Amino acid sequence: MRNVTLRQLKVFEAVASHLSFSRAAEALHLTQPAVSMQVQALAEQAGMPLFEHLGKKVYLTAAGEELLRHVRRVSRQLREAEEAMKVIRGARGGRLVVGVVSTAKYFAPRLLVAFRKRCPEADLRLDVENRETVVRQLADNEIDIAIMGVPPKELETVSAAFADNPHVIIAAADHPLAGRRRLDPAELTGEPFLIREPGSGTRGAMERFFAGHGLQLSQTTEMGSSETIKQAVMAGMGLTFISEHTIGLELAAGRLVRLPVVGTPVLRKWYVVHRADKQLLPLFAAFLDFMRVDAPGLIIEQAPIIPVPAGHRRPASRSA
Repeated sequence: MRNVTLRQLKVFEAVASHLSFSRAAEALHLTQPAVSMQVQALAEQAGMPLFEHLGKKVYLTAAGEELLRHVRRVSRQLREAEEAMKVIRGARGGRLVVGVVSTAKYFAPRLLVAFRKRCPEADLRLDVENRETVVRQLADNEIDIAIMGVPPKELETVSAAFADNPHVIIAAADHPLAGRRRLDPAELTGEPFLIREPGSGTRGAMERFFAGHGLQLSQTTEMGSSETIKQAVMAGMGLTFISEHTIGLELAAGRLVRLPVVGTPVLRKWYVVHRADKQLLPLFAAFLDFMRVDAPGLIIEQAPIIPVPAGHRRPASRSA
């Protein structure tokens, strides 16, 4: 593929991102035939189809998926080169892509707004995904920085903790346990619990909490997002173990309550993570400094840490 042009790669990446020739054409301000011609020329150089049409849908072939991985790396390197040239020319700003796990979406926009005031010419982008996707984005160099609860072990990264991430157990405001002043973890094992998917940092912390007390939950229902879980808790489907950063509005509105479970809140950490081989351009370094110095104060108000004191166990009770 020695005669590939950057234009062909850009068109291919657009079609692969949209999985639509027409939407790619709109995004690139080209005609659909022009897009098709560029993709066909690239496929001829690759020596195999890059897309396949099944019904009205467009899918990447195995060759297309492999090429896309390399194209995204090239695109990222070109953007970094452009940013480096801006720095050399004395220009401010640049582009920064921040990926956050879904639980962090409740405070991440506030952080980016504050950082933009410091660097108003910066081109900032925020991607919110589950942990598995964020780790993949780091591996593929699709994002510059990740905000997550546990740094990935499968990649060589640099990480720094910047704030506490308290986790609590919550219930609907009218739940029979909502009026209790103190609860032993053992009193909750018979309650239905709504839990996150395997691999979720929140689920892992919950399992470690109960295992640390020698306990195991007997009734669990798996759900894929904190928003769905909160709605289910408010509907009376059960309890959940959740980051306190996700429930500020519901607590203020009286829709949810923290249960005073001994040993909570469980204090985890928020980390800012980047690849170890990432080039630390000035905008990148400025964001890392912002996360270290300013970010903790911006999010701490969302989750005041009020530990439940240990004491003698109370017998289980369903009365308020």
